[in-house]
Amino acid sequence: MRKGIEDKMKEEKEIKILAIESSCDETAAAVIRNGREVLSNVISSQIELHKLYGGVVPEIASRKHIEKVNQVIQAALDEAEMTLDDMDAIGVTYGPGLVGALLVGVAEAKAIAYAKKLPLVGVHHIEGHISANYIEHPDLEPPFICLVVSGGHTHLVRVKDYGTYEILGRTRDDAAGEAFDKVARAIGLGYPGGPKIDKLSKEGNPEAISFPKAHVAEAPLDFSFSGVKSAVLNYINGCEMKGISYNTADIAASFQKAVVDVLVEHSMKAVEMYHTDKFAIAGGVAANSGLRKAMKAACEQKGIQFSYPSPIFCTDNAAMIGVAAYYEYLAGTRHGLDLNAVPNLKLGER
Repeated sequence: MRKGIEDKMKEEKEIKILAIESSCDETAAAVIRNGREVLSNVISSQIELHKLYGGVVPEIASRKHIEKVNQVIQAALDEAEMTLDDMDAIGVTYGPGLVGALLVGVAEAKAIAYAKKLPLVGVHHIEGHISANYIEHPDLEPPFICLVVSGGHTHLVRVKDYGTYEILGRTRDDAAGEAFDKVARAIGLGYPGGPKIDKLSKEGNPEAISFPKAHVAEAPLDFSFSGVKSAVLNYINGCEMKGISYNTADIAASFQKAVVDVLVEHSMKAVEMYHTDKFAIAGGVAANSGLRKAMKAACEQKGIQFSYPSPIFCTDNAAMIGVAAYYEYLAGTRHGLDLNAVPNLKLGER
């Protein structure tokens, strides 16, 4: 365990952290006690606004964060029945993400930390997603392997300890969630694509169409989803050129199966390679019912402990940032008022 964290968890008084998340299109704040107890978790979503454009518009997202961030923080404090004077630290996402959106949260966190003389703890967004699993699984502790799968990321991560990570595999092109959004747009479902494809796929036949499942020969744990996305587009175009009707539910189900099969296959390969008995999923696509069902079955078959967050903790939220901030706080991580947004921040960087 990271030096001193276990001892501090036993010795430290009750620690309450106000967390702020604004990396994309959700303005969120939460109050977390002792790393695993969520006292409040408030999310202001911009989905309805960005639906008009078929995806997130960065400038609009940033402006909406500015409008909402103070309200969301106050709502989180009210829900927890606390004030800023009750907080022991401020945690905030500082990367990766949309730079303008990140800057809003970082500036807010720095202002509060300065005004209240509180420690400031910057958190990596992916570390937050991984840490979401600690909220509802009190027995889950490192080491374990986690599949982080969202609109911007598809990573297989070896969680060696709290705050200590090794990336085992990553996407070479589109993230899984990005592929879901693009396919959803192609079959007329609109934004956000992931939940809509998941819902429609329940009405289709996952065996109706055979879409490709890409593998990277020299990196067996890496992913590639641009090929299956292109295959779906080519299938639709081919049908339209020939005047053949196609079933959108079958396309959704077959596409989802192709993606899920690869995610499960690579995940189980990582489990075997690293001889772990604990596996978790995280990120927005971790809320996908097909993925959860297939991954649960695969883990049960191998006798592996499987953890996954509730859907509310899969999408971007501040509770997960507060959990990650708690363990960083115990490890002695502190950031100064020169903390800046880092849109391309790599996992493990500080």
